Amino acid sequence: MISTKGRYALRVMIDLAHRNSENYVPLKDIAEKQGISKKYLEIIVKELVKAKLLKGMSGKGGGYKLSRKPEEYSVGEILNVTESSLAVVSCLENGAEICPRASGCDTLPMWTELNDMIQNYLNSKKLSDLL
Repeated sequence: MISTKGRYALRVMIDLAHRNSENYVPLKDIAEKQGISKKYLEIIVKELVKAKLLKGMSGKGGGYKLSRKPEEYSVGEILNVTESSLAVVSCLENGAEICPRASGCDTLPMWTELNDMIQNYLNSKKLSDLL
C-alpha cells in the first residue's frame, strides 16, 4: 500500500509541475493549495531534495522547484524515494534475506511477475502524464 507520504510527494511534484515556474514556490503555498500540513511537507520535501528531485532555497524568494522537466520524472522514481518498499511481498524487498523456501515456493514466480508489472507500470508513468 502506498503511504500518505508517497501520495503527498506526488501531489507536491504535480503542484510544482503545474506551476511550471523557474521561480521557487514557498512551501506554505503548496501546503495551503494541497490542504496538507506544512510540517509534514517539510519532511517530504527534504527527502525529495536529498534525492535531487527538487531544488530548495531558503530565505527571501526561497521555496522549492523541480530540478528537471516533468516528463523526465517517473512516478516510480518519486515513490521509491518516499516509500520504504513497493514490493508486493517481503521476500522481494530490496536487501531481503533469501527465503529458505524460495527454491520450493510455488507462488514466488507469480509474486515476482506481479512485482515486476507494478514496478514497470509505475516507471512507465511520467509526472507529465499526471498533469
